[in-house]
Amino acid sequence: MSHSPSEFGPLTYIPRCYGYSEKGSVLEVYEPHSELPQILIMGAIHGDESLSTVLLSECLRSIQDHELKSSVILAANPDGVVAGTRCNSRGVDLNRNYPTDNWSPDPVYYRNRPGTPQNIALSPGDVPGSESETKALIKLILEIKPSLIVSIHGFLGCMDDPDASSIAKDIAQRSGLELVPDVGYATPGSFGSWCKEQAIPIITYELPSQEITEMKRIHIPILKDLLTGRYHKMLV
Repeated sequence: MSHSPSEFGPLTYIPRCYGYSEKGSVLEVYEPHSELPQILIMGAIHGDESLSTVLLSECLRSIQDHELKSSVILAANPDGVVAGTRCNSRGVDLNRNYPTDNWSPDPVYYRNRPGTPQNIALSPGDVPGSESETKALIKLILEIKPSLIVSIHGFLGCMDDPDASSIAKDIAQRSGLELVPDVGYATPGSFGSWCKEQAIPIITYELPSQEITEMKRIHIPILKDLLTGRYHKMLV
């Protein structure tokens, strides 16, 4: 059953369960009905970056079901979103929990906001890939085999793509964000590192610190183009 687009109404598109979080929350992916997705777009692997969930939800609620051409995960860390925490329910930074060559057992330190000390410690997990959310996402990606993953974060305000792909260049130009080859610091066990080792192209879309209305004006049209397949022709 199709739905009428309504950016301010309920989300009626029916997702598929691809696993469960450590706390038992359903992990959901929204998928095209009629074709295999070439792009996977995901938000909120860090629960305190849940604005990505809001933007992606508004995009889904403003298109018809048949217009969706990409897979969409609104929140890769739903328990973190509900709790307002960067980590999952076990205190693990999921973006440092992937089974990569550079995974480290050392605590992950971050700062809560610019100008504060980088002294908030999180766990990278007991072992690489220890968390249910990590295992489920890996299984999903190996199943659908996307040609590109776009992971939405906040709030470094840049477009991170080591390949400097044509899609990343176009999004950077449209959004006014700087295109960079990396975020400028080590990210052992990160989702991006895992994707690179699997030879899966990934763009890390770092939203800027910006007033919410302006952010929606700039970024929702770009995200809708990613959802509706208008960037598929640019895939290599």
